[in-house]
Amino acid sequence: MNLNNTIMAITNFFSQVAALDFQGCLNLTLRRDGEQLTVSVLLQNDACGDAAKAHIPPLILKGTPQELGEGFFPAITEPVKATSQLLTNMEQFLKGQEEAKKQSAMEKKKIEKPDKPATDITPKEKKFLEAMKQVDALEAEGKYKEAWCKVPQATEYPEKAEILRGRKDSLKAQFAPDLFGAAQPAETQEEENTEPNTEDYADSEPNAEDIPDAGEGE
Repeated sequence: MNLNNTIMAITNFFSQVAALDFQGCLNLTLRRDGEQLTVSVLLQNDACGDAAKAHIPPLILKGTPQELGEGFFPAITEPVKATSQLLTNMEQFLKGQEEAKKQSAMEKKKIEKPDKPATDITPKEKKFLEAMKQVDALEAEGKYKEAWCKVPQATEYPEKAEILRGRKDSLKAQFAPDLFGAAQPAETQEEENTEPNTEDYADSEPNAEDIPDAGEGE
């Protein structure tokens, strides 16, 4: 082989390497055993952080120089492409997992944090929160009727009407049976509890002894 043929062969070799579809570093290791050549082809991708990539074995090709010259690239084209895609997918999978963890952490923080910062609370909302805080404190002390009275009116907070009605119902359920009924006025109760004074009637009615006989009047 003359110099021109040698240069053409080298140029052709690297052109075919460049035509391969892969990302990363393509390592070729050659070993000579007499007339036979053994070529180890291993694709590595430092961008892939998955430790499982270490388990991908190299592609081993054996043959004479002429056999390898004719069949080397046809033999490695598809395996190199498949390995490159595998390493890329592994890295994308890891990035996807990391992104999922971040999103999950962000959602968790959203749940733990209030919907609005304290500085964004309107005076009306502040009044509502303070009232509900009083309700909670009174309920904790067992003062259910007082707590019921402190629950804001649903007409003032129509967007929270269902919540407020439910809170009132739960407090009402803890009242003693006679606490929620309408109390009778004290005067009415006294009238009902007062028995007729029979002594006055006894004094006013004449006794049989006090009635004169008809003969005595004559």
